[in-house]
Amino acid sequence: MEVDAGLQKKQPSRIRWSRMLIVGCVLIILYLAGQILGSAIIDGFDLHLRVQNEPMIHRLIMTSMSLYLFLMAIPFMPGVEVGLSMILFFGSDVCLLVYLTTVTALTISYFMGRFVPVRYCMHAFSFFGLHRAEELVRHLAPLDTDERLSLLLQNAPSGIVPVLLRHRYLALAVLFNLPGNMLIGGGGGIALIAGMSGLYRSTNYFITVILAVAPVPLIISFTEMGFLS
Repeated sequence: MEVDAGLQKKQPSRIRWSRMLIVGCVLIILYLAGQILGSAIIDGFDLHLRVQNEPMIHRLIMTSMSLYLFLMAIPFMPGVEVGLSMILFFGSDVCLLVYLTTVTALTISYFMGRFVPVRYCMHAFSFFGLHRAEELVRHLAPLDTDERLSLLLQNAPSGIVPVLLRHRYLALAVLFNLPGNMLIGGGGGIALIAGMSGLYRSTNYFITVILAVAPVPLIISFTEMGFLS
């Protein structure tokens, strides 16, 4: 009986790790696919810019913006890299367009997260054998933003977690601008999780995105205009 009990304990653990390994492989594939797609788009900029054809350049910019909106809104896709490449290729004239597209994409991802059914999150945690997380989501589901925050603060371990929860909008802005954030889902993935968490009010989130995305386009614009030279 003791041997059987030991086997039963090991079996769920092995299943959980094997599932995590499979999901990890899928995420790596998504990451590599995003890199390849992003590189192909960037190479396309260079190819078309060699052809001095203004209507073609205009169509390229519009098509690129549509692709950029899609890439920026999808987790693990290199949206930021494509946006910066567009600014480098086309100059500061597209900074405002890239900025507005970025804000739109991150807002779309956030609202996609808001409309993800809670049961999907619970099923995901259950799939990985994370039953405590599943129970936490079950308790958080019927609560509003303030009640969720209060419950999380009560149960959070002492240290950095309560600080991050209390300053979650600042932490979100830092994550959006963190180099290499594609490894944790990129802007689209971060926005999606923010929406799913229910900890960010729509208006405050939108203001955070507007401010968080602004520095890079502003710096590039001011540099090209000679203010920061």
